[in-house]
Amino acid sequence: MSNSDWMIPDWPAPANVRACTTTRHGGVSLAPYTSFNLGKHVGDVMENVTTNRAQLKQRLNLPSPPVWLTQVHGTQVVDAASAVPDCTADASYARQAGAVCAVLTADCLPVLLCNREGSMVAAAHAGWRGLASGVIEATVTALRAPPESLMAWMGPAIGPQAFEVGGEVREVFITHDPQAAAAFTPTPGGRWLADIYLLARQRLAHQGVTAVYGGGECTFTDARRFYSFRREKVTGRMASLIWLVP
Repeated sequence: MSNSDWMIPDWPAPANVRACTTTRHGGVSLAPYTSFNLGKHVGDVMENVTTNRAQLKQRLNLPSPPVWLTQVHGTQVVDAASAVPDCTADASYARQAGAVCAVLTADCLPVLLCNREGSMVAAAHAGWRGLASGVIEATVTALRAPPESLMAWMGPAIGPQAFEVGGEVREVFITHDPQAAAAFTPTPGGRWLADIYLLARQRLAHQGVTAVYGGGECTFTDARRFYSFRREKVTGRMASLIWLVP
């Protein structure tokens, strides 16, 4: 797994904050999970997933294994330092060096957060259901920090030219915030193209987090680099990780 096998956020995080998102390259999984699948719940050979996870820890020099979550498109946020492995949650945070926050995605939006002092980090799994339910709000609340001290990075997700949804999805968002209408473009078939990046920016802004970076990749259209559940149905999962070092 070379440096080209993962993405390093381009954001002004403090020097003791480490973060990355993996791609589909660098592992041992076979098709259709080729090759660096990190999800145990997608039907891949468990031995291959275990090998990939071990390689992830070694090659990123992680201080501990990532705190993997059982993600359910909800709003539960856990402390990575004390969470039980595979607990049901869609976000985690850490206030001390050594605990590694992680979320798995394959079209949903991973959102990484840290504060400017470098004393806290968080990772959230934000598909449209999680966004609508308030996973970003729950994660920001869990950090208990002045919002102006926080910054966010949005990892690869299904892009605004590919994410087609029904009118009921649009209605959920604009009922919560009429400004969300700007994130939806009508299609000839009577459906809508949704900009999940803009929806996340709006949710972050409502929480007072305006230093937001990333948001330029599309998992659906870039089959070479990314897994996409909508494109492939049976596929792997990428990980977005963030942690503190001493």
